[in-house]
Amino acid sequence: MDKFLAQLVEVQPAPEPWVIVVSAVFAFAVVSYTTSWHLTRGLVTIAHEGGHALMALLTRRKLEGIRLHSDTSGVTLTRGKPTGPGMVLTALAGYVAPSLLGLAGAWLTDQGRITMLIWVVLLFLVCMLLLIRNLYGALILLATGGALFALSMYAPDDIQQVVAYVAVWFLLFGGVRPIMELQRKRRRRQAGNSDADQLARLTVLPGGFYVFFFLLVAGASMFGGAYLMSPF
Repeated sequence: MDKFLAQLVEVQPAPEPWVIVVSAVFAFAVVSYTTSWHLTRGLVTIAHEGGHALMALLTRRKLEGIRLHSDTSGVTLTRGKPTGPGMVLTALAGYVAPSLLGLAGAWLTDQGRITMLIWVVLLFLVCMLLLIRNLYGALILLATGGALFALSMYAPDDIQQVVAYVAVWFLLFGGVRPIMELQRKRRRRQAGNSDADQLARLTVLPGGFYVFFFLLVAGASMFGGAYLMSPF
């Protein structure tokens, strides 16, 4: 346990600038290219639904479970008052969660806390696994968590560092694209039950305002994370 705690708080030296730049370019390509995005979008969905679940717990709504689907969609089931601040905050948390998680990850990588970042994400996945309510969701969480555990246990420090930077950049870039996709669906009237439209029904503000809010948080997180991780 002492050895594990020492590794958990260990500070790794900053990588070469080219590592950070290449990691950012690679993550941006994954998010931008349609095929790779569809293959990895489920990771953003995990963060999205985790955001809903965490906010539901913080606002004392009863959390009944989480479902992750093979089409990269997901749903978080809560029970409680159908209106009010708790419901509004729970609905707000989903689209901003990946970006805020990426910003927190950028801060940890900037501090050299790569091992701590990996284990914080592992703890997040374990908590979600306890709440998952479908087989596909459980398999995705087990696969993701298993890969992270193997990375932490067996990969050299420099490989852990590269993977951490790619993952953080992916969350920062990947937090923006679903919001843009949401707005396109709303224009075509294909997202009548989206988080933004639910928020519009819960409040006096239109759904477009919440799409703008999501995009503002995601954009600010992306630029903030880039500033923290910038090698220049």
